[in-house]
Amino acid sequence: MLGWHLLGAAVENGRTMEQQAHDSSGGYDALAREFMLRRDSTIGAATVRRWARALPPGGAVLDLGCGHGVPISQALIQEGFVVYGVDASPAMVAAFHERFPQAHVACEAVEDSELFGRKFDAVVAWGLLFLLAPDAQEALIHRVASVLLPGGSFLFTSPEQACTWTDVLTGSQSVSLGNEAYRTILAAAGLELLAEHQDEGENHYYDARKP
Repeated sequence: MLGWHLLGAAVENGRTMEQQAHDSSGGYDALAREFMLRRDSTIGAATVRRWARALPPGGAVLDLGCGHGVPISQALIQEGFVVYGVDASPAMVAAFHERFPQAHVACEAVEDSELFGRKFDAVVAWGLLFLLAPDAQEALIHRVASVLLPGGSFLFTSPEQACTWTDVLTGSQSVSLGNEAYRTILAAAGLELLAEHQDEGENHYYDARKP
């Protein structure tokens, strides 16, 4: 098992291929309510909290693909960090803002986002990278490197092995580039892979740092 995104086959969602192609949320906006009901409110939180202990207290953290903010942004906010979220789903962003009015959130596709026009102490991308095309994944890693402060951390999830599968919620294809490819891309972006982790939901984490 590789986390809830990987479980089972595609579901019928009543949306045409053309509609999905013009939806920058990759189909998640139309299914936001179902996503919020299905997203486990604990899986990943403990791993993110442990990662965050090495960050500057009260630092600025960018949550890419933040969704409705539970549990990743929620854990970071509870740990005292200033959270900036980006998500392409208007419904998710509205739920995020309602739940965390003190946080900053932008309704933008991560590929095109201005990322608030600032630098961050850390960036987290939980359950996001593998939803993007391979070239978009590589481009995003380079963009993350450009907005990290020196010594900044980048934590993201994607399976350890190179593989493709059908997203259980949207029916879209997900792609993991695999451990070796991510190591190569991180190094090319000027990031050092420090460690890899697995959480209670068998989600695989890559923990990188900008020197």
